[in-house]
Amino acid sequence: MMWLLLQINPQLADTTGTAAVAAATAPAQISLWSLLDKGGFIMYPLYLLLVGAIFVFFERLIAIRKASKIEDNFMSMIRDNIMTGNLSAARTLAKNTNNPVARIIDKGIQRIGKPIDAIEKSMENVGKLEMYKMERNLSVLSLIAGIAPMFGFLGTIIGMIQLFYGIASTGNFTLNDIAGGIYVKMITSGTGLIIGLLAYIGHNVLTAQIDKTANKMEVASSDFIDVLQEPTR
Repeated sequence: MMWLLLQINPQLADTTGTAAVAAATAPAQISLWSLLDKGGFIMYPLYLLLVGAIFVFFERLIAIRKASKIEDNFMSMIRDNIMTGNLSAARTLAKNTNNPVARIIDKGIQRIGKPIDAIEKSMENVGKLEMYKMERNLSVLSLIAGIAPMFGFLGTIIGMIQLFYGIASTGNFTLNDIAGGIYVKMITSGTGLIIGLLAYIGHNVLTAQIDKTANKMEVASSDFIDVLQEPTR
């Protein structure tokens, strides 16, 4: 019956043949996980680097955002208490506020009565300590941004050595074999570059957040010194 239809309608035969050829030459679909799995053993260190970068980024992001939160009227309340001579209330407010700005102001309140230079120095030392706390583990992101691409290139080089060693051993060097082997081995390079890029972006995002918090600390310190130099009421 099919033979009869093809004899009657040759165009149908051409269409059927073209569809068969297209189906035979269509590239095989592959999932992302299957593609990554072809990267070899070097992918496992890259996975660890990715997990480490994600953990450090979100851990630092939460900590920095928490440190940057400060009530809008905090310095106004500190100023009012100092101007009225109620230092105990000012220090209680600073001690009960959990952020770097409050800790800097608390140190300044403890040093009231000493020269302004000594007060500024004490507050500056506390500020440096708070900056160190916020910048903790940022070097991990910087390290991952540097070594992840290197791990990727290393995986590619190892894969290429294995590929050409196999070609030299078996003598099979068809274009399909070489092209297939090369694209598989370059998976590690692509993965390493992506992980390094993500770590680099995360490091810069966190650095920008720390700079904003540092600016708040500097403004609060300046306002506090200005309050101390104002005449009391």
